[in-house]
Amino acid sequence: MKHLISAFALFITLFSTSVMAEPQTYTLAAFDTLQKEGKPTLVHIHAKWCSTCRTQAPIIESLLNEDGFNGITALHVDYDDQRDVVKSFKVNRQATIIVFKDGKEVGRSTSDTSRDGIRKLLEKTL
Repeated sequence: MKHLISAFALFITLFSTSVMAEPQTYTLAAFDTLQKEGKPTLVHIHAKWCSTCRTQAPIIESLLNEDGFNGITALHVDYDDQRDVVKSFKVNRQATIIVFKDGKEVGRSTSDTSRDGIRKLLEKTL
């Protein structure tokens, strides 16, 4: 019974961590709320057809599941379907990652697919 409880606790911990890292679709209301609350936020501007975006996504998800980064909220902006949002962030290309801390942009990168590069970008939110 003790092992069953331990296994269940581990399952809940892993499940809740992976759920927290699930990106949300960007909405202005969600973004504004996060910024007003000073929450660390990652905005990933991606396109379904973009191979660089597809490479970035699992790296971002994996990093957001790490203890140090699991408080960051990820918001996805669809490059093709949310053009007004893309323009509002002054972005010209998909595969752009923008990070915010205390309601202010603290870094951005475009087309970076290195785990270390994305990690360094996320560290700016801490």
